Amino acid sequence: MKHSIKRLVSLALVAVMLVGSALAFASCGNSEIEVPKFSDDTIKIGLTGPLTGGAAVYGEAVYNGARLAISEINEAGGLDGVLFSFEMFDDGHDASKVATGYASLKGKGMQISLGTVTTAPGLEYKELSKKDNLFVLTPSASGDTIPEYTNTYQMCFADGNQGKVAAEYVNGLNLDKIGIFYKSDDDYSKGIYDQFKATLNSSIATVEASFTDVNATDFTNQIDTLKDCTFIFMPIYYTPASLFMTQAKTKVAANATYYGCDGFDGIESAEGFNIQDIPQKVSMLSHFNSKAESGAAKEYVDKYTGYFGTDTLNQFGASAYDCVYAIYNALKAAKAAGKKVDATLTASDFCAILTEQFNGGFTYSGVTGSNIKWEATGYVNKAAVAYVIKEANG
Repeated sequence: MKHSIKRLVSLALVAVMLVGSALAFASCGNSEIEVPKFSDDTIKIGLTGPLTGGAAVYGEAVYNGARLAISEINEAGGLDGVLFSFEMFDDGHDASKVATGYASLKGKGMQISLGTVTTAPGLEYKELSKKDNLFVLTPSASGDTIPEYTNTYQMCFADGNQGKVAAEYVNGLNLDKIGIFYKSDDDYSKGIYDQFKATLNSSIATVEASFTDVNATDFTNQIDTLKDCTFIFMPIYYTPASLFMTQAKTKVAANATYYGCDGFDGIESAEGFNIQDIPQKVSMLSHFNSKAESGAAKEYVDKYTGYFGTDTLNQFGASAYDCVYAIYNALKAAKAAGKKVDATLTASDFCAILTEQFNGGFTYSGVTGSNIKWEATGYVNKAAVAYVIKEANG
């Protein structure tokens, strides 16, 4: 999950960084969650992500979700007695920090990785991990080219694939016409838009309005174009989305639905935005339902909020939780098939074992989906849900 998930160019990243080593970031976590740092007798999983700055809410969620999974696995005995360790380096959603973080984690013996939390740093990370043949399963770096190399996979939907899945959902709604509001000079938004249009049934008419960085504050003309649409697809980030919704709340029909992708995650907490003032329904494509009333998602929500509260409860943490368990289950399957799997293996050894599993029909069911599979491209194959952030008023 960039600015790509999330490419937060609209947020000013705080300059304060915790410079130095990889972190067990105390203020993000809960003292009851005990996860060992890297040591020779453990299987070492590392990643970089923002624990400070404007994107920290995503990094903290990933940090918490990954530690929660590892603590559970270790408490259950690990992998036949071999425990897992975990460290995260604060990259502040800054690609220029990635090389330092990667070198630190590699120097400490990192054997498996969750890559990066966001896409811009992930584009740097993928080049470094390729050279070392390090297996990467990222929870949220959703750029289409993140899994360019054979060592990298995504638990999140790739940007373009979000457009495809979103269109498949809309195709099933029996709509004659929809509105589309997108950012034409943004790779994330345009990538989703292109795939959405390519997959959308030709019988569904579209009314379209776009914007760029030049006109990203006054959406009067776009609202006028879309005001008669009762379903508006918005493959954009929550900052412009919240601004559009605020400006359009008395102009777009009160019973209309706004439908976004992962860029909407966190919109209810956007600064200066009260989502309850918006009469329209606000929803998004997701692979995680934080309001689930049963099943694995509900169990995760209860555990996560019990330790960490609700401020960082989002799909990023749930995806990280699933990443760890998918890696664990894949290693368990490989060991059952006769492979040597222990803490003495090199990163390249682990990569060979895990890629064989992920390319060989391995499936995983967890918090963000059931019967999850991966394509040889590294893209994930799983069902999406239409997650309702807020119902229409009245």
